[in-house]
Amino acid sequence: MKKLILAVPILMVAMLIASCDCDPKATVEAGARITEIENKVNEFATFKLTTDLSKLTENEKQMLPLLVEAAQLMDELFWYEAYGDKQALCGNEALSKAEHDFMKINYGPWERLNANTPFIEGVGPKPAGANFYPADMTKAEFDALEDETKNSLYTFIRRDENNALKVVPYYIQFNEQVVKLSELLKKAAVLADDAGLKNYLELRAEAVLTDDYQASDMAWMDMKTNTIDMVVGPIENYEDALFGTKAAHEAYILVKDQEWSERLAKFAALLPALQQKLPVADEYKQDKPGSDSDLNAYDVVYYAGDCNAGSKTIAINLPNDEEVQQAKGSRRLQLKNAMQAKFDKILSPISELIIAQDQRKHVTFDAFFANTMFHEAAHGIGVKNTINGKGTAREALGNTYSAIEEGKADILGLWIVTELASTGDMGEIDLMDNYVTFMAGIFRSVRFGVASSHGKANMIRFYYFQEAGAFTRDATTGTYRIDFDKMQEAMNALAHDILVMQGDGNRVAAQKVLDEMGSIRKELQTDLDRISEAGIPRDIVFEQGLKAMGLE
Repeated sequence: MKKLILAVPILMVAMLIASCDCDPKATVEAGARITEIENKVNEFATFKLTTDLSKLTENEKQMLPLLVEAAQLMDELFWYEAYGDKQALCGNEALSKAEHDFMKINYGPWERLNANTPFIEGVGPKPAGANFYPADMTKAEFDALEDETKNSLYTFIRRDENNALKVVPYYIQFNEQVVKLSELLKKAAVLADDAGLKNYLELRAEAVLTDDYQASDMAWMDMKTNTIDMVVGPIENYEDALFGTKAAHEAYILVKDQEWSERLAKFAALLPALQQKLPVADEYKQDKPGSDSDLNAYDVVYYAGDCNAGSKTIAINLPNDEEVQQAKGSRRLQLKNAMQAKFDKILSPISELIIAQDQRKHVTFDAFFANTMFHEAAHGIGVKNTINGKGTAREALGNTYSAIEEGKADILGLWIVTELASTGDMGEIDLMDNYVTFMAGIFRSVRFGVASSHGKANMIRFYYFQEAGAFTRDATTGTYRIDFDKMQEAMNALAHDILVMQGDGNRVAAQKVLDEMGSIRKELQTDLDRISEAGIPRDIVFEQGLKAMGLE
């Protein structure tokens, strides 16, 4: 198939050379570049987002077109946050279909799964602050700006007519879009059968007009009996690689899997006890997980904005507001259909190539689901506030926080599974399934690159495990074998180190570990190249919308 894909651009190049006065070398190079981009597009496997609509009421079915239209607004806002003027970029008639397709996947001209390398000619490096700040702004200039809202999650930094910095709230910058978004959410609220969902949508409709999201976050936490759910607004701050502050717009439309959710409900109540068992000194266990935390499984039927850019999210842990977390806990939403797609299309094929043959039987969907679920649960335990008066861990660690927090959630997720297995709360499971699946999962996730917080977290864990002897690599076959006991020891040690780092607010230590372990070394790159050469998809893209759901 790859040979057929290559043949078309080569033929086109030959025709161009024959029919125009141009530099043959430059034309061939352009054709080769487009072919490379076509191959990158083909690294994403297509998956249709749908669900069993028979579980919805007629009102809920009528809500979906309104929610989809609302979600599509998040695409527009995120494009601006990530890049700027989408039309100026995408309106370039010289761009190929492959370039347009790849920009759609990446929400811009930078390849997210390749350290944000530009793939459109003439486009320079991606600014660390994306489009949240002026590209030419210095940190000293930002520090000198006297405006208490400059560090808000919901403001842009712009230049005024005198070239001085100024602050512009999201709801002002995006006034036209948020007014429309508010109207759509209000219309959806009228159709909501569930009282909790109705209240949340009404409060969210007000929140987007003011960027005051706490009341709607509280209402979202109070929803317990809804079937339809929607996450919408500026949520995560990964896109802001300069300060790790600004939140980017996104949306998910979700339909609860009631059967799976009932199976998961018991685990949320165990989080306070797990907090007290953490492998760290008592002073790092003072924070208390909220009592209303819950775990649920969903089919996701629409992604938009930040969560749809590059690699696709398969689980959600929200809200991010620490005050809401302290008061209400958090909700962990497992996106079961998307998770199954990644397991079938990516993780299982990777394990056949990279895991020792006799251990491949331990790579299972149930283990993948549990590891992912408890990764999200692990965000709710550990250290939120430093033990030495430096404020929250997020504030103290600054732009290193996201990668360190993702690393904490990864390792504590596996630790939670281990703890619950020891008490019998997981039922009859083979922990080796979770450990081997966890290892295979590193190879799946590290292909997202080290530009993302999740990618850096994966690298830290890989090299920490390697140095601890948690796995060995067969030089002949290029396959990895897990040492169960050493992996458990490394798991506990890494969990301890990260929790202490967060509790101490030690940004120097965090930066040191990112510098030393947050990159892909030669041997690992060789294995990643083998995975790519085998034609295993890097990630997935969605066929989604009302037609995919069977509503058109």
